[in-house]
Amino acid sequence: MRNKFMALVTVCILLLACASGAFAQTLTIGLKGEPTSLDPHFHNVTANNEQAIYVFDKLIRQDSRQKLMPGLAVSWTPVSDNVWEFKLRKDVTFHDGSPFTAEDVKFTIERIPTVPNSPSSFTGMVNAIKKIEIVDPLTIRFHTDGPAPLLPRNLATFNIISKKYGEGATTADFNSGKAAIGTGPYMLVEWKRGDSIIYKRNDTYWGEKQPWETIIAKPITNDGTRVAALKSGDVDLINFVPPADVAHLSKDAKLTLAKSPSTRLIYLHLDSDRDDTPMVTDNDGNKIKNPLKDVRVRKAISKAINRKAIAARIMDGLAVPAAQMLPDGYEGTSTTLKPEAYDPKGAKALLAEAGYPDGFKITIHGPNDRYVNDGDITQAIAQMLTKVGIKTEVNTMPKSVYFGKASKLEFSLMLVGWATDTGEHSNCLSALLHTYDKDKGFGSSNRGRYSNPKVDQLLEEALVTVEPKKHNELLVEAVELGLGDVGIVPIHYQVNVWAMKKDLNYKGRTDGYTLPRATSVAN
Repeated sequence: MRNKFMALVTVCILLLACASGAFAQTLTIGLKGEPTSLDPHFHNVTANNEQAIYVFDKLIRQDSRQKLMPGLAVSWTPVSDNVWEFKLRKDVTFHDGSPFTAEDVKFTIERIPTVPNSPSSFTGMVNAIKKIEIVDPLTIRFHTDGPAPLLPRNLATFNIISKKYGEGATTADFNSGKAAIGTGPYMLVEWKRGDSIIYKRNDTYWGEKQPWETIIAKPITNDGTRVAALKSGDVDLINFVPPADVAHLSKDAKLTLAKSPSTRLIYLHLDSDRDDTPMVTDNDGNKIKNPLKDVRVRKAISKAINRKAIAARIMDGLAVPAAQMLPDGYEGTSTTLKPEAYDPKGAKALLAEAGYPDGFKITIHGPNDRYVNDGDITQAIAQMLTKVGIKTEVNTMPKSVYFGKASKLEFSLMLVGWATDTGEHSNCLSALLHTYDKDKGFGSSNRGRYSNPKVDQLLEEALVTVEPKKHNELLVEAVELGLGDVGIVPIHYQVNVWAMKKDLNYKGRTDGYTLPRATSVAN
């Protein structure tokens, strides 16, 4: 019955959009990525988090540069060393008209660690909370295990769901729409996997008036196809414009572009943990003890990569070589770390020093439809590694396959991307370099299982240090230690580019999200 109803709603919306004059109230977006789920707590990844913002709301919002702003919470105040009090927004309702209260916040936070089969969990964002106290329907207090200065930033990373619809709901219930009842600016109409996600405007939304009656989000993973869809008028706006297409699209009188610096890091994760690692052999094809456990080998890999060439030739200048997990100027960034210089001779010397004068064989894995030019970047890195004696084969695959395998630790060397949710370095350290700890939520995306007790200690101390200067110093020390140890190999930060019809404007975001509220009709 529900499927028939949703199909009828879809038809009505499309007919109304047609009647309004060439879809004047409809915004059709061509997206490079499709979410793995519409359950907002299932998978902490950009494609999912972006779509969740259409339907749900966060306690604390982030602006286009990831500065914190009121959301469902209008204020947040530390009332003691171990207690934060949040005041919630009045007169907010869910899509079905039921009121939003502190009970929904409490339910959401308690649900996050329990979501089954989560490939990358939000547990690390709530694990400091030891007790949740509901003072009244619009006041909630979080009691933490020690000082938690980053709690507001962490609570700005995920969306709040309805207790009424969330109790007993599965991830499949959110995907079908049954449980996807939020307080957000749009209501889910239908998700046709591989084709489109259709939303209709929530006219009772508490926030800013949304300019679009209907949103059609179409996953178009192939870069050429996505550009062609924009040029033909099949979509109004696309994200992740391929660098090679920027010049000619900017000359098209029917189109306009928007650019934004990005916190999206492209990097390599290396298996620095296991003695026996997949797809690494000597030059004769015999299994060998994992060479990536040796920091000299990891440093050799970093020195073998020509970051400037990747940024200039593969990314057509729309990338900035990276030295750490966030660009300069963000909280916790080091002023001493610089991008590794291209040094093939130095790489060969380090390999010889580590006992591999003739190198070895390895396979590098990567997605081919997730990040800008990800397949080409993977190929280029393989060629650079082969040049210094690490004979590297390439295996790229769709992200729908890739991330499941990466999370199961099926790879030794892999290309990955990370965009910080919180706009500061503890987020990256917690997810990528802290020792994997499922129960505490640390290392949730540490697919190389890098582990350094000193990095862990510095991060955990920073997470309970309220004094800003000391907090930042601890983060910087942890970053410098983990990157000096080559826990990951930073490659570059993407520059985000959107392209759209001439009569539209888009306010670019450092997190790379493509949001209806940031899209407007040009004056």
